[in-house]
Amino acid sequence: MTALCRDCGSVTAPPAGERCRICGSARLVRHDELGALAIAHIDCDAFYASVEKRDAPQLAEQPVIVGGRQRGVVLACCYVARLYGVRSAMPMFKALEACPDAVVIRPDMAKYRAVGRQVRALMQETTPLVEALSIDEAFLDLTAIEARNGGMPARTLALLARRIEDEIGVTVSIGLSYNKFLAKVASDLDKPRGYAVIGRAEAMAFLAPRPVGLLWGVGPALQRRLARDGITRIGQLQEMKAVELAARYGAIGRRLARFARGEDDRRVEPDAPTKSISAETTFARDLSRLDEIGRELEPLCQQVAAALRRKELAASGVSLKLKSADFALRTRARRLADPTQRAEHLFRTAVALLEREIDGTRFRLVGIGAESLVPARLADPPDLFGDPGKLLSAKAEAGPRSLAKPQRPLR
Repeated sequence: MTALCRDCGSVTAPPAGERCRICGSARLVRHDELGALAIAHIDCDAFYASVEKRDAPQLAEQPVIVGGRQRGVVLACCYVARLYGVRSAMPMFKALEACPDAVVIRPDMAKYRAVGRQVRALMQETTPLVEALSIDEAFLDLTAIEARNGGMPARTLALLARRIEDEIGVTVSIGLSYNKFLAKVASDLDKPRGYAVIGRAEAMAFLAPRPVGLLWGVGPALQRRLARDGITRIGQLQEMKAVELAARYGAIGRRLARFARGEDDRRVEPDAPTKSISAETTFARDLSRLDEIGRELEPLCQQVAAALRRKELAASGVSLKLKSADFALRTRARRLADPTQRAEHLFRTAVALLEREIDGTRFRLVGIGAESLVPARLADPPDLFGDPGKLLSAKAEAGPRSLAKPQRPLR
């Protein structure tokens, strides 16, 4: 069986358990299909926390949490903190109860974006087919690399991971397979500094015992629906015909049938369009009044509008996100009559959505999203009245007084 050394990139066939014959490393990847797979998912390990540890080496062995100290949530945490039970999206007070000695660092998104761009640049030097999923993860298609110079994609990935670690100072985990879905699954199997492979031969057997929530697009609501039908494991979906799943669940049923069998024909799209732009904030104290939450919402609309202009996009829809004091999440959305880049239009729509949620509940967070994005040239067609006016921050148009409308219960 072919073995790849993660550290030096050599490809040999050492006996089971033997170290790399070139550098002596025990970090070997063995797989029968290692030379035939070219779709990868690369994910930076505990990215925000790793960048902070890189910049403060004295924190290397300490538990580090990135997030707001008082009322925020955990944006990221290092693997030391995870040993104490700390997880992303956990309320900060619970994280500090679990790990009171943790070093809490406020996020520096500008720094993280800069490091993310450096990582992306090294990926793009390796292959032009890089599809970014977020600031710290991406799909890569190395098929052309193999065809052009006879190189093994698996080896190219190991060398890329080593280069990212050496030149940028953060580590990555790699998932290698024959499609995007399984590459993404594989990258989570061996963190941190992982390298996992899922080949065609074992895909069905690998997936069968795992929960349906592993499948792409199966969120909590669909998991509950499947559970009501007695389906909790992927193997149960494998035993059902695609036509039966489509009859039960519609278009999503056909996707379930394909993914359950390890089938995914989506290509790695290097120019995948931005699907949404959002901003959110956690309040210093819980808020329940429309005018109070509206004041917090307005600068978020300005941020999103500025991002739309930078990316030369316009929003055809607006979404509102609210998190209550007990961390229950509400999301609401509305389609716009015309696409917009204007903060006042985003704000006006968001307030209309917000007004329906003012029912006495105390909220700790609000967020706004620009959805159904289209090219900027379609934004804000002129109307009969010309200039739609200044941003509602002028207060006379939509300040706290105009927001303090009679409250309606949530229906």
